[in-house]
Parts: sequence; structure tokens; C-alpha cells
Amino acid sequence: MTYEEFNAFCGTLQATSHVVQWGGSEVWKVGGKVFAIGGWQSDEPSFSFKVSDLSYEVLKEQPGLRPAPYLASRGLKWIQHHAKPGLSDGELRDYLRQSHRIVSHGLSKKKRAELGLPL
Repeated sequence: MTYEEFNAFCGTLQATSHVVQWGGSEVWKVGGKVFAIGGWQSDEPSFSFKVSDLSYEVLKEQPGLRPAPYLASRGLKWIQHHAKPGLSDGELRDYLRQSHRIVSHGLSKKKRAELGLPL
């Protein structure tokens, strides 16, 4: 997946916003909370996303994936797809959807209602 494809996909998810920050990273948020980050100091495109506890345990040892720098070191369950083989584009889209859902469920009911997200 390219950064262009990443941005196009994340833009299709409900109630998202996009900013470029942290040294040029593509940062996607829902309700003001980060759910996906594109970019890292690497030649390969890299993508970080929030995952469930179980997904974290499964993915962190897979080739091309690792606990997301900075985020995982703070005890957060974030994975970074940073090299091949990593995830297929379809798998990556599925994890980005899940990350969006995890983060949006962490918002207050009032905020979710304001954004038109499922309660």
C-alpha cells in the first residue's frame, strides 16, 4: 500500500480527520483521537494502527510487523507494518477499520452521537 492509497482509504472511514504532523507523518483521527499513522524514517512505507490485545500478541512477532515505536513502549497496543512481507493490502485495510472502531468506541456516547458513529 502506498501513502496515497492509505490516505484515500482512511478518508473513507466515518468521521475522520487528517493532519500531517510529527515530522511529516500522515495522521488520521476519529473524534480527535489518533487511529492510524502513515510514515516513519524508512525507505519502505510504514503504517501504525491500534489493535486489540489478542491481535497485538499475534502480530508483534510477524515478519514485517513490530510493536509501534513510541506508542507500544508506553504500554499502548499499537502495531507498525514497516517491511515486507508484513500484511497484504486487504489485511492492512481490515486492521485500519478495526483501529478506527476501537478508537471510536473509546469516545463518549455524546461525542459518538455528534459524529454520527454507532453507539
